[in-house]
Amino acid sequence: MQRELQQIVPGRATSDGAGVRIKRSLGQTPHARFDPFLMLDEFNSENADDYIAGFPSHPHRGFETVTYMLEGHMLHEDHLGNRGDLKTGDVQWMTAGRGIIHSEMPQQEQGAMRGFQLWLNLPAAEKMKPAAYRDIPAKDIPVVPLANGGQVKVIANSVTVDGKTITGPIHGLSTEPIYWDVHLPAQGVFEQAVPNDHNLFVYVYQGEVAIGDDQRKLSAGNAGLLFKGDAVKIAATNDETRFLVLAGKPIKEPIAQYGPFVMNTQDEIEQAIRDYRSGELVNY
Repeated sequence: MQRELQQIVPGRATSDGAGVRIKRSLGQTPHARFDPFLMLDEFNSENADDYIAGFPSHPHRGFETVTYMLEGHMLHEDHLGNRGDLKTGDVQWMTAGRGIIHSEMPQQEQGAMRGFQLWLNLPAAEKMKPAAYRDIPAKDIPVVPLANGGQVKVIANSVTVDGKTITGPIHGLSTEPIYWDVHLPAQGVFEQAVPNDHNLFVYVYQGEVAIGDDQRKLSAGNAGLLFKGDAVKIAATNDETRFLVLAGKPIKEPIAQYGPFVMNTQDEIEQAIRDYRSGELVNY
């Protein structure tokens, strides 16, 4: 059964970090989540004033962050002594787990800075596991050509094209996430089987698409939450189109959130705040 468009979450201009200008779709409010996804931000500017201040040191606990750079250069540093350069096409998949303090700072003073940060929840059983992260260079992310002249970049999970299954670098996680970056020419169509039990949404960042048999439209800068189904069909309308397909297995647990801490209860949030203030966040 084809998935159809259920709800549109318009992206809203806001700022985060030390004043970085972003567009936020999922995560604007607690009601704008889509289990297991907590938030999706797009950053896109050629004006250095919009991004130069970056994201100075800040804590996280209880979830994962996925940073995908379309253009630009950011440096990640954390309390564990890790350093990671994210450049055009690279991805960082970070598990905050029980606690991490990190910064993400631009390494350029001019030019385009463009990409996304996704927040992906962790189940209660994994919220306090050790922090870790993985930097994935662009060369290690499969780019699969489509028959219509388009392509799909497989960051997480896999796609099947012409009977061949291509698996991306991220797989085997409990939420079984799918992360595809799809490029289509005008009138191009992307069709793929997906797990029926996953929540799936589409974020268009260039052009416009028509989703499912209903052909409901979704334009750039907006997230579209889809109904359940075992297949997804997305067509570009009149222009070249680019969009993310993001899906994951729902956790179905209560969420308590206070800024960069995402736990299951308010008591756990208060403990996270105490741990951060005392320096214990990173000493478990």
